[in-house]
Amino acid sequence: MNSVRRTPIALAALLAVALGGAGCSTNPVTGEQELSLVSTEQELAIGSKNYGPYRQAEGGDYVLDPALSAYVEGVGQRLAKVSDRPLPYEFSIVNDSTPNAWALPGGKIALNRGLLVELQSEAELAAVLGHEIVHAAARHTAQGIQRGWAMQGALLAAGLALGDSRYGDLAMSGAQLGSQLVQQRYGRDAEREADFYGMQYMARAGYDPAAAVDLQRTFLRLAEGKEQNWLAGLFASHPPSQERVDNNRRTARELSAGGEIGRERYQRMIARLKRTKPAYDAYDAAREAIAAGDKTRARALLDRAIDIEPEESQFWELRGELLAEAGDRRAALTAYDRAVRANPGYFRPYVMRGFLRRQLGDRSGAGKDFQRSLDLLPTAEARYGLGVLALDAGRRDEAVALFRLAASADSAVGKAASRDLARLDLAQNPGRYVGLSLGLDGDGYLTLVVENRAGVPIEAVDLVLGRRGTDGLVDTRGYRVDGRLGPGERRALRSRLGPMDAATARRYGAMVTGARLVE
Repeated sequence: MNSVRRTPIALAALLAVALGGAGCSTNPVTGEQELSLVSTEQELAIGSKNYGPYRQAEGGDYVLDPALSAYVEGVGQRLAKVSDRPLPYEFSIVNDSTPNAWALPGGKIALNRGLLVELQSEAELAAVLGHEIVHAAARHTAQGIQRGWAMQGALLAAGLALGDSRYGDLAMSGAQLGSQLVQQRYGRDAEREADFYGMQYMARAGYDPAAAVDLQRTFLRLAEGKEQNWLAGLFASHPPSQERVDNNRRTARELSAGGEIGRERYQRMIARLKRTKPAYDAYDAAREAIAAGDKTRARALLDRAIDIEPEESQFWELRGELLAEAGDRRAALTAYDRAVRANPGYFRPYVMRGFLRRQLGDRSGAGKDFQRSLDLLPTAEARYGLGVLALDAGRRDEAVALFRLAASADSAVGKAASRDLARLDLAQNPGRYVGLSLGLDGDGYLTLVVENRAGVPIEAVDLVLGRRGTDGLVDTRGYRVDGRLGPGERRALRSRLGPMDAATARRYGAMVTGARLVE
């Protein structure tokens, strides 16, 4: 059988057609000619559609210090004004302890709370933001899409190529695609450009570019010490090296000496973050204790976190989870209420409160919570919760549709949705959940090959086999696959028809007529 090997050039042509045309353009930062498969309009669409969902998936925005958020936005816009490419730049603080910063296409930039407490001055903050601005301005992420041909399927499937698809129809696609865009490793040239031009932007905006040298020196020391939280964050996509330190030092010498450092101003702005860092450390340790099965230690750590920072939504959400698991539903509801009030723009407390409200009989409140969560970030959990409520109300078809969406998730909720979906729909539509194909064995007898696609164990799979007629199958014979068939399991069943050749075999067909869930 002949096969066609797709070369990078062929793949580029295919993607160019898929994205509606391509050509060469001038990079707005470097001035170099480059292949451009993703247009500016597409960059803006990708960034806009993924910025909110990815921030939600990473912990939501840090909202306890609006002055700090405005400060970061101000420093970012000061640098954006002197960049080489006008874009609708945005700058956000993500509520996560991992030291990280990232940029999406179209100028959508975020820093984690955990990175801000590691920086020493406003100039170092400017070095980070300037670096990320260059990634957006120089189209590094868009170029990564062009290089990562595996991304084209996600890009098109997610409806991000200037279509009219609604993000609400994408389940978790937005956050997943955002993750793929953020976590791709930039090449050495892209990192070198981001360092070099980011320092240019620092100098143009009045900051001392030497701060970028200090920043890279710190990053290199932390990387050599193999600090785990750093390795999981910024270093994963922006690996430091002595070469980068030396390059930044050389660039700093070439630029005008001096400029703002802003050490005292920066330390004043992050004072609350530094004061409450032990609370977040305790919270992170509590999550680890839960994963290790030590709930007693987790509760003690969480109490410490809340004592230090009683306004943090994530702390109250985790307390709600622990209380609900211990059976104290009313106290758990109070904790979830506190979590929602502390950060009404974060999806997860709504999901957790929705399930608890349903258990307490408040189906109306549960539905509002699931829908609000879904509006912020489409997840399998919220889909499943709405499906359960639809089933409670006797709306079977609606429940089936929602369970089918939730069942696509590889999680405990996805498995629960698969089971509920099979329980509701397997008997009526067994062919949706059992794959069936025909073949010939070595003796020329027709063989039925079944596959469990239900995601849960099934049994008593009934089949019919017959000749193809104008009105369907005729002269049918029944067969049953006995025993349990696990998720994804395949089994072959030899029929009584044969021996025959392949031409004769093609005259036969088969269908699934029944199956039941293993309870």
